[in-house]
Amino acid sequence: MRILIIEDDQVLANQLKRKLEAAHFAVDMVYNGTDGEAMGNETVYHAVVLDLGLPGQSGLTILKNWRKNNNIVPVIILTARNTWQERVQGIDAGADDYLGKPFHVEELVARLKAITHRYSARSQGKWRVGGFCLDEERQCITKEDGETVALTAMEFRLMRVFMLAPTRIHSKESLLEALYDLDKEVDHNIIEVYINHLRKKLGKESFRTLRWQGYLFAPGEGE
Repeated sequence: MRILIIEDDQVLANQLKRKLEAAHFAVDMVYNGTDGEAMGNETVYHAVVLDLGLPGQSGLTILKNWRKNNNIVPVIILTARNTWQERVQGIDAGADDYLGKPFHVEELVARLKAITHRYSARSQGKWRVGGFCLDEERQCITKEDGETVALTAMEFRLMRVFMLAPTRIHSKESLLEALYDLDKEVDHNIIEVYINHLRKKLGKESFRTLRWQGYLFAPGEGE
């Protein structure tokens, strides 16, 4: 599972990254609110660890903007000002959980596992868009006519990104970031290869190529 940490305390952020990676999460980090909001818009994450007191843009503003734009990524808020008023503001803005500083990293790991499990359970592990149903447990996709199509591991991960954000235009860069670790060098053309494989399986009209922008999952809309 891929987690985004938005935390301006770099010592704490690096500590969280090490601990979460040891718990088998893939972790991206950013140290300011402006870049954090952008990363949350461009990349599909399983959860976000969001500090409230950030330079550039407050965590509360980031969360409100995400929810306003229908970004439903699970969010755990971190803050050193652990007052009940802030907890209420965070929950009202759309936070899924709250953790006051200081805290034990093991508790954060447990809370992340809990909210990602709840998030998956809400959809019963299935995502439906445009007549397609992606089954996480079986790692396959079912067409509107009932035909079930097997997917490779990477095809499944790519489809999950598209179906979690079906109205978003995904650049090659954002898709690479969703599929691979940020420090891993991967040929950008590999995304085009996977898209072509999916077009053969799901129909050429299922994906639109937008010149200089990226790809849009748009079944039935054509090229």
